[in-house]
Amino acid sequence: MADNRNRKRPIQVKFFVDEKELDLIKKKMALLGTENKSAYLRKMAIDGYAVKLDLPGLRELTLKMKNISNSENQIVKRVNSTGNIYEADIEEIKKNQEEIYEGIRKILTSLSKIE
Repeated sequence: MADNRNRKRPIQVKFFVDEKELDLIKKKMALLGTENKSAYLRKMAIDGYAVKLDLPGLRELTLKMKNISNSENQIVKRVNSTGNIYEADIEEIKKNQEEIYEGIRKILTSLSKIE
């Protein structure tokens, strides 16, 4: 066994991957223009991060958008059948758009806090 005491990094860390994972690692290294796998893996282990986003707000916003779309379709049907659009219809559309913008703003704010 080689003497690692004189190495800058004397501790070896090992892990196993399958062929697909190794191929993905190589592709990501190529995107960065590096060929030093040890340096790449070390950098990713220290500075990289894994993200698991659980955004119930996004699911809620998607549902809200579906409901808004249904509501706006009803307004369009009424306009097409009567030829009139009412101030209340316009206000409802504005209110719905504001709810979407607010939901998106909240999600973006929460994402910006993730480190």
